[in-house]
Amino acid sequence: MKVILKSDVKGSGKTGELVEVSDGYARNFLLPRGLAAEASSQAINDLRGREAAKEHRAAVEKAEAEATAKKLDGVVVRVTAKSGENGRLFGAVTAKEIAAAVKAQFAVSIDKRKIVLDGEIKAYGTYPLEIRLHPGIGAKLSVAVGEPG
Repeated sequence: MKVILKSDVKGSGKTGELVEVSDGYARNFLLPRGLAAEASSQAINDLRGREAAKEHRAAVEKAEAEATAKKLDGVVVRVTAKSGENGRLFGAVTAKEIAAAVKAQFAVSIDKRKIVLDGEIKAYGTYPLEIRLHPGIGAKLSVAVGEPG
C-alpha cells in the first residue's frame, strides 16, 4: 500500500515522502496513529504542489542571496567605536553592530549569525569579513573601525 508520511517514521522514511509499505503495517500502525495518510490521487497532487512550492521558495531565496552578495561584495562598512589610550576599544565590535551598520549604510538587512569574523575586533583599523548568505553564496567585504566624530 502506498502512503504519504505525515511525520518521520524510523525505518520507513521522512515527513512528506511517498512510500510503499505492507497493508497490515499501514492499516494497523501508521494510519491509526496519524503517522501517514493513504496515497489517493488528491493526496499525491497535494504532495507534488507542496514540493513545487518548496523548490520555488528555495530558488527565490537563492536569487535574492546572489543579488545581495553582488551588492555587498568588496564594499567597506564603516563602524565607529570609543577607545581608551593607545587605540584599544572599550569591548569589541560585534556581528550585531556590523549588521546594523550594513543595514544603515547599504539598506540591506543581514542576519548577525551569517557574519563570519576571523577574530575579535578590538582596535581601530580595517578588517576583512565574510557574510554567508546562502549555502555556497557569500560576500567578502571589509569593516573599517574608526573614532566617533
